[in-house]
Amino acid sequence: QVQLVESGGGLVQGGGSLRLSCAASGSRFSINDMGWYRQAPGKQRELVAVVTSGGNINYADSVKGRFTISRDNAKNTVYLQMNSLKPEDTAVYYCNAVVVRTIRYMYWGQGTQVTVSS
Repeated sequence: QVQLVESGGGLVQGGGSLRLSCAASGSRFSINDMGWYRQAPGKQRELVAVVTSGGNINYADSVKGRFTISRDNAKNTVYLQMNSLKPEDTAVYYCNAVVVRTIRYMYWGQGTQVTVSS
């Protein structure tokens, strides 16, 4: 069982920056992908950014050029640096970790609120 603990959310004005962190613990096996998803009120959860254990990265088109995901494999921690924030970035942000064995296991953090004021 993998536990994910997020931190770094909050309230920021449009154009501002926030940095999210997510630390994973409890995994007996190497974590494959780590990433961030978000869910705004009335909307489905969507991928924001993901980084593989090998360092391959994917971003949602809506955050490219503004958000940067990074990962410290030694600490099992993933970060999301969010710059030039917009009101439409307001959502609950969830950390995600994937462990692949014979099947694919997905784990979620509790979520952290990011609110961007206009």
